[in-house]
Amino acid sequence: MRIALGLEYDGSLFAGFQYQKNRRSVQAVLEQALQRVADHPLRVVPAGRTDAGVHAREQVVHFDSEARRTPRAWREGTNAGLPPDVAVLWAQGVPPDFHARRSALARCYRYRIRVAPTRPVLERGRVFWSRRPLDVEAMRQALEGGLGEQDWSAFRSAGCQSHSSRRRVDRLTLLEQGGDVIFEIEANAFLYHMVRNFVGSLLEVGYGHQPPGWLREVRTSRSRAAAGVMAPPEGLYLWAIRYPGHYDLCQRADDG
Repeated sequence: MRIALGLEYDGSLFAGFQYQKNRRSVQAVLEQALQRVADHPLRVVPAGRTDAGVHAREQVVHFDSEARRTPRAWREGTNAGLPPDVAVLWAQGVPPDFHARRSALARCYRYRIRVAPTRPVLERGRVFWSRRPLDVEAMRQALEGGLGEQDWSAFRSAGCQSHSSRRRVDRLTLLEQGGDVIFEIEANAFLYHMVRNFVGSLLEVGYGHQPPGWLREVRTSRSRAAAGVMAPPEGLYLWAIRYPGHYDLCQRADDG
């Protein structure tokens, strides 16, 4: 039987989602907790692999098991064995053709920037702190022309294993919420460090170091050397995964 789970985690103390020898990973703690419920070894497949320090509002994984458990038993039993920085939000049986990664239509990432004169103590590790103000309107202008299928090589880090650097971006938004500037991007898939590299370049515009049109020039150059430095991980969240409606997953509503 194939089971899908929705997960929330604080990535601050993890080396990333994927299992890594001698390093703490979300996959390792999740599989350990699931195996206690299933009473046999198993492997989970995620919708996407988040890096060290990156959080997830709703990561989706699937696994196969012959154990007969109710969705509530999978959720509550697994949560009982998880550390406090990971939680299973929901669990449900899915058809055998469901695949957490390959069935996804799109993924949405959110990057939070706290603009304040004093560092944010209570949200330390969960937002990127900018002491300097940002020109949000210039940043919005810089996003123009980024939608559709394009080559994103300029925002692809070394070590990316994808065969193609072309990605279809369906949404690019920037909004102000309280003291935060929030960037959201939704695409069919992402390159290695694509979002953090893009945000790093967007900040160059926000700080007035580059004009809005510079970001388009960087993108069309297809050169990583032309872009800005990579933004740190603490402001980044895997926010939502979109799947075909016929799977009827009990996911969180996208509340913006």
